[in-house]
Amino acid sequence: MTGHRLVQRDYPLKRREPMAPGSEIWAKLEHVNPGGSIKDRTAAMMIIDGIARDELRKGKTIIDSTSGNTGVALALIGKSLGYDVTICMSDGVSRDLKRILITFGAELVLTDERLGSDGAMAKAFEIAGSDPARYFMPDQYSNPANPLVHYLTTAPEIWQQTAGRITHLVTSIGTSGTMVGTSSRLREYNPQIQIVAVEPDAPSHGLYGMRHIPSTIRPRIYREDAFDRLIRVPTETAYDTARHLARTEGLLLGASSAAVIEAARIVARDRRDARIVAICADGGTRYLSTRMFEAPEPTAPAATLPAVTG
Repeated sequence: MTGHRLVQRDYPLKRREPMAPGSEIWAKLEHVNPGGSIKDRTAAMMIIDGIARDELRKGKTIIDSTSGNTGVALALIGKSLGYDVTICMSDGVSRDLKRILITFGAELVLTDERLGSDGAMAKAFEIAGSDPARYFMPDQYSNPANPLVHYLTTAPEIWQQTAGRITHLVTSIGTSGTMVGTSSRLREYNPQIQIVAVEPDAPSHGLYGMRHIPSTIRPRIYREDAFDRLIRVPTETAYDTARHLARTEGLLLGASSAAVIEAARIVARDRRDARIVAICADGGTRYLSTRMFEAPEPTAPAATLPAVTG
């Protein structure tokens, strides 16, 4: 794959102002990956694993369901390696993400937005099952390579970047791969590290890329023992946080990242000596067409003609 490293590493931690005396919040900014999200790690590892096991061969088409970011990463990496890529996702996904996927050369199969990511998952299985010889479906919700890449890369980066001072990890629940893999490795370094999982507070929500576990199909890689505390964040709270971060700290983040920062603030208020790392999965540029960043269109002042004197 000329010009790219398949698994990107050492992406930055940005310190935020403490929410309580003595506390620190560090945002791990994954939007600087080539594909714009933490899912570059997942897609790269699943593709590498598929090739190693001879399940992904030349001439096959990569297919999977996504709420956006994994699809972008699969398209970026898959097309660069010469594979066709088909992505199933809800029609409710932002226009920005659809355009990115089309630009990277993916074929889009859109499903009823009322069915959410579960509907896209079912469609991907239907298409892949119709011609197994043609399709390679990594299935990010069940693939052990998903948490493995975070065990191997994300957790060691966090440990090194914080010099082992981390006390809390805050991360969102989507496929749950980031949470499961990162928590497993961090607990090997220090069993006292607290893992805080973040999910939407309701089945119907606008936190793109996140799952409300009680009301959706539970990913096979999901483990409740991977976290110590669960914080549920309302959609509007996350949206407010996203707008506030953009205007006050120059951080343009996606909804899931904003929800994670909000949860990190709650942890900081509860414990004054916390050293918190919040994993920010993606940035906000792929959601500019959504309600999260709605703003009145600027209007130009009315033109005035100079007075004509005779």
